[in-house]
Amino acid sequence: MPNIKSAKKRVLVTEKKAQQNKTVKSALKTQIKKFLAAVNAGDKELANSLYPETVSAIDSAVTKGILHKNNAANKKSKLAKKLATLSA
Repeated sequence: MPNIKSAKKRVLVTEKKAQQNKTVKSALKTQIKKFLAAVNAGDKELANSLYPETVSAIDSAVTKGILHKNNAANKKSKLAKKLATLSA
């Protein structure tokens, strides 16, 4: 444990931010799993309704600095491709 007051504060702030990032990332993963479950089940209506929510969650994670924009674009592309194969 640090002795300097500012270093102690940094430890606390870092832990708090790490917890917030973990929460957002966990919610994002859950949203993606819901979408993929709907696609795998072959439920077009549910998948179509979950897709915008999932993309929004990915974009939100990028805004918060949790995902890199290229990683998010890759995820969205893969999800769109899965949705297209379901529709075809």
